[in-house]
Amino acid sequence: MKKYLLSILITLLFMPSYLIAQDPEQKLKDKGIILTATSQPIGNYVNVIRVGNLLFLSGKGPNKPDGSIIIGKVGRDLTLEQGYEAARLVAINHISVLKAELGNLNKVKRIVKVLGMVNATDDFTNHPKVINGYSDFMVEIFGEKGKHARSAVGMNSLPSGIAVEVEVIVEVEN
Repeated sequence: MKKYLLSILITLLFMPSYLIAQDPEQKLKDKGIILTATSQPIGNYVNVIRVGNLLFLSGKGPNKPDGSIIIGKVGRDLTLEQGYEAARLVAINHISVLKAELGNLNKVKRIVKVLGMVNATDDFTNHPKVINGYSDFMVEIFGEKGKHARSAVGMNSLPSGIAVEVEVIVEVEN
């Protein structure tokens, strides 16, 4: 028994950190991010629907913790960097929805599919770089589980003039 425990300890000590299970709850704490209450839908829909072990999260916008939202067109009112930060904020808002639905973010098995929509000028073509704000944050928090398939598209307008809207499909533990 002692040999067995010693062997496990040695394995853990020399295992690359990226192979050790990531704790998304701790990662949020380490980054000083406090999840706020999820915003209520502005129409006749819900924030999340569960079908089997998949969660389909409705589109969310860049709501700040103080309740204000980031509005404007990327390429005119906002820079690419500000769009990136708006998309990152949407990721935090989606994580709040996941936390409310699951109770514990360790139940997330995989971020599966992301659809990112950017309120942009006609000549703006860096939509993927804006939505990287969302994707990068999901990988920061969930590690390999945060890597996903994705589409990033430009829109002529978005609800309430928000800069970015993202919807996501997430696989969870049964």
